[in-house]
Amino acid sequence: MARNVEIKARLRDINIQRDIALRLSKSDPVIIHQEDIFFKTNKGRLKLRVFTDGSGELISYIRTDKKGPKTSEYFIFKTDNPDELKKLLTHSLGILHRVVKKRELFIVGKTRVHIDQVDQLGDFLELEVVLDKNDSPEDGKKTAKELMDKLRIPENSLIEKAYVDLLIDKSNTFGL
Repeated sequence: MARNVEIKARLRDINIQRDIALRLSKSDPVIIHQEDIFFKTNKGRLKLRVFTDGSGELISYIRTDKKGPKTSEYFIFKTDNPDELKKLLTHSLGILHRVVKKRELFIVGKTRVHIDQVDQLGDFLELEVVLDKNDSPEDGKKTAKELMDKLRIPENSLIEKAYVDLLIDKSNTFGL
């Protein structure tokens, strides 16, 4: 099982954080268009991430919903046939919701910095500090907080929920 420490924040001006991330990473971002299909589960979250090249990843993860740096434990299974996997999982579990986004991936040290434009939600920044087996969650939280400061992410912009939860909340609010 892999681990990381994450934060997610709503962005007011995506260009500010994009410019800072570009300077910190010292390289152009990788642009990723992805669809995340979330399935109904009894524990944690299970999503099938489908990429435009036809590949995919099945990701199972457990993370508390709270603002600020939090530890996530996850498994990733790569697949060249996400359509068949989607059929199987839909048949067995049922689809909870889907999230479509454009992601700009920057690498800063051991941290994946994501600038996300999420359909129906807006612009966000996500940090994923990858933890090695010898790293403690506290090490990751310290790194995340340092990067938050460098990226000018104010505490009041942090969100505790996953994109899928925000979309479900929005659907429930507006009866979509």
